[in-house]
Amino acid sequence: MKILSTYKVKIKTYNHIFRGTVEVYRHAVDFLIDVCLKEWVEIKKIDLSLSRQQYVERLCHFTKKHPETVYDFDKKFYKFPSFLRRAAINEAIGKVSSYKSNLKNWEEEDPNTRGRKPSFPRAGYIYPCMYRKNMYQRTGAYEAKIKVYIRNTWDWLTVKLRKSDMDYIERRCSGRRKCVPVLQKRGKEWHLDFPFEEFLELCDVDVADRIICAVDLGINSAATISVMCSDGTIIGRHFLKLPKEQDCLTHNINRIKKTQQHGNRKMPRLWAKVNGINHDISVKTAEFIMDIAALYNADVIIFEYLEKKGKKHGSRKQRLHLWKSQEVQRIVMDKAHRLGMHIARICAWNTSRLAYDGSGRVLRGKQAGFSSYSVCQFQNGKVYNCDLSASYNIGARYFIREILKSLPEKERLALEAEVPQAAKRSTCTWSTLIRLNAELVSSVA
Repeated sequence: MKILSTYKVKIKTYNHIFRGTVEVYRHAVDFLIDVCLKEWVEIKKIDLSLSRQQYVERLCHFTKKHPETVYDFDKKFYKFPSFLRRAAINEAIGKVSSYKSNLKNWEEEDPNTRGRKPSFPRAGYIYPCMYRKNMYQRTGAYEAKIKVYIRNTWDWLTVKLRKSDMDYIERRCSGRRKCVPVLQKRGKEWHLDFPFEEFLELCDVDVADRIICAVDLGINSAATISVMCSDGTIIGRHFLKLPKEQDCLTHNINRIKKTQQHGNRKMPRLWAKVNGINHDISVKTAEFIMDIAALYNADVIIFEYLEKKGKKHGSRKQRLHLWKSQEVQRIVMDKAHRLGMHIARICAWNTSRLAYDGSGRVLRGKQAGFSSYSVCQFQNGKVYNCDLSASYNIGARYFIREILKSLPEKERLALEAEVPQAAKRSTCTWSTLIRLNAELVSSVA
């Protein structure tokens, strides 16, 4: 498996001097987007991306073999570096190709239900790549030369890189393949972003021998994890609650609400504090999940597929809007792949609503007479932790899917006839997995 990671290195001393480089590059991409739009009929006929790039380059760049050009790119962008020009051409072709495909899909939809027409492509907030030898040269351990647009021409500029950033890269990324750096601005500071590429092999374990970590991410409780085997045996239960961080987050949200009541709308400092607390919660949650997965030597980490699009309703819609479940999953995915673990997602419907023992829908909150939503009541009167029951169902749905997927169609249909709940994934619970395993054992016997 190929893994890409990026590490930023702060450029010391200089600040506004790189603005002209980015502006010229974006203007060049806008110019080439107009060229691609006018010539798209011919570009579309070419299959290979390299051939497309060469075709556009012949239209606008003067050479000895091609002295006549249709568009005078060289006159408008004098001494534009060749590698950067080709990168701008590829960027323009990609944006125009995306625009044309989106426009075609929009035209084929029903005029009464389709949304707005796709906007005209523009360069936007893109940044130039510093290609080696042509745009970037390393001159020392903490020093490099980059070609930038200064004094109305392209010239080399020596920049000093932050020592701590370069030492970190040397220590952590020595065994990885270094790719082309990108000049990037964050806030008021400029950085060189160094992408790294590495190849890793993920574990390949049979379904019957897998150990999984089923994770239920919550809004109040950060994470509930059940470590499960393929036969439904629970070998570990772990809970993560971050009361201090949650109280701090609630306090700062209330500060924003109070400030909004007095007419203030833009509160960058208050929102920056809320986002920082939220990010801290995400990092701590991801670290806890990875610690549990490493403790049990898990093969797969299971999450719910959470669709958070659309307008949010209810009294806790702001808490739901600030819920960083996607960020937690992204951090865990990056860490797990480096340890050779797989990441899987299952259907989230009814995982918390259905009891893990198959007794049916649970009662929560005021329906069951509880002041908290952390516990629920089953139809048979049993009171249980709601998030723990949901984590059982998450792990069971993964194993049900993998078991049925590995069987021939005839055997799968026979099993689904014996266990009807397994046919519909949104109704599967932990009890469904137990019944499914029992039917498999009896069929083998």
